[in-house]
Amino acid sequence: MDCAALLLEHRSSILDESYTVLERSHVHHYEAAGEEFTRARLEGLFDLVVTAIGNRDLAGVSAYAVNVAEERFKAGFDISEVQAAFNALEEAMWRQIVESAAPEELAEATGLLNTVLGFGKDVLARTYVSLASRRHVRSLDLTAMFAGTQARPEQTEHLV
Repeated sequence: MDCAALLLEHRSSILDESYTVLERSHVHHYEAAGEEFTRARLEGLFDLVVTAIGNRDLAGVSAYAVNVAEERFKAGFDISEVQAAFNALEEAMWRQIVESAAPEELAEATGLLNTVLGFGKDVLARTYVSLASRRHVRSLDLTAMFAGTQARPEQTEHLV
């Protein structure tokens, strides 16, 4: 059985598990939006991931991730909240693949899932950072982390 078919066969349990994981995480904006909103978003992402795996085409994932980043950013969601939703679905999909895929199909199935969701999370994060960099966002101010990274000559003499 191919990866997309396997995931579709277990759609309901994967979505239930991903919702439960996200609910237990107490992600502020998803909690405030409610179960119906959250489940609908997880379902949309699930369907998109399965379609991308089946078609071997990431164009829809890219467009979706940009749109989600823009919508959630404007609605005040933190990037970590949106990533938590992606991660909850990814965890449930992974678990189902590992439990259900034939051993000879496991490498391809997990590779496809990683490719699609990894790509989606990357586009999401890059879009979110791009939006956030247009205005000062405290959580993205990394100057303190990099303070003092310029090595002084006496610190590098032993390296030559």
